[in-house]
Amino acid sequence: MQLDRIVAFHKAMGDPTRIRIVALLARGPLHGQAIAGKLGLTPPTITHHIKKLRDVNVIIERRDKNTIYFHLNESVIKQQTQSLGRLIMKKEEEVEALIDQNIERQKVIENFMTKEGKLKNIPAQRKKKLLIFEYMVRGLKVGKKYPEKELNEYIKKFHEDYATIRREFIINHYMYREKGIYELNPEEMWAKPE
Repeated sequence: MQLDRIVAFHKAMGDPTRIRIVALLARGPLHGQAIAGKLGLTPPTITHHIKKLRDVNVIIERRDKNTIYFHLNESVIKQQTQSLGRLIMKKEEEVEALIDQNIERQKVIENFMTKEGKLKNIPAQRKKKLLIFEYMVRGLKVGKKYPEKELNEYIKKFHEDYATIRREFIINHYMYREKGIYELNPEEMWAKPE
């Protein structure tokens, strides 16, 4: 059984300082000096912990001029915690299949996303495309109504072709649109990678 990715995630999260950093970033993006100040730690200590969190994609960074801001990658945290929950509830053969699916999903994400969280290019293969779109929409909040401009800005964090991706979100039933307002559909309606 290949548990490398699940183990790496939980090993990275198994440190009190890293959990405190994640809790801070859950309130919004911060730069390293701000994190160090709020936690009363030195910048090199924060750099060490940020690297560990970045290695498992819990944190993504965005540069604003000379300052790097760290953002929480909530979709990865949700995905990993859900994976562990599903593992606990499944029979052994189902666990094997689930782990294989998660490994495949993670490989696709690693192949198409940069370390900074940008989409290199939209996959041509439908299955990979759906895995990438699902990864992207998991960062959106269920029940929140997104004006088109706000959704465009969210998509631009990943890729400049926001119009194509926004259209794909609708076509593949991740979201629905009414009068220029977008909202996530229930997950059961999402197009599934076969």
